[in-house]
Amino acid sequence: MNSEPTRSSSGYWYGGAEERRAAVRVLEALRDYRSAESAMRRRTRTSMGMGETDLLALRHLLEAQRAGRLVRPGELAQRLGISSASVTTLLDRLTRSGHLRREPHPTDRRALVVRATEGSDDEVRASLDAMHARLLDAALGLDAQQAETVIGFLHAARDAVDTVDGQD
Repeated sequence: MNSEPTRSSSGYWYGGAEERRAAVRVLEALRDYRSAESAMRRRTRTSMGMGETDLLALRHLLEAQRAGRLVRPGELAQRLGISSASVTTLLDRLTRSGHLRREPHPTDRRALVVRATEGSDDEVRASLDAMHARLLDAALGLDAQQAETVIGFLHAARDAVDTVDGQD
């Protein structure tokens, strides 16, 4: 079977062979989900008055706090793939907006840690709780075998795009 993609009328490059129809429908459904998720993220950023990097930073800080981890500005810069100067600008902006605070490191008096404020956690939850509940309801509608099939597909899809540059 030829695995070389060809452009179909649906916009995908997978060809229209009958044996591929179900697979192409799965990929189209995944594309639709990704588009809807991107739109949701844009709406969330707009409603919170934040850019993409700001929201990613806040999400990382909230996850770290839930795990009991301290985050230094340098770690945040590395996580976001931005420079020290850019992370300083980002931290200034999020501090002014009331979404985070800088604090002295509890054991290293020369270092700072950054923390999301309680209000920012509440704001994120208010924006996203209902959507997360609907996603959980969708996942709860799967039986154990269906869930394992979906998980297997999503992991394989992740692996496929992680090697898009041709390096395994």
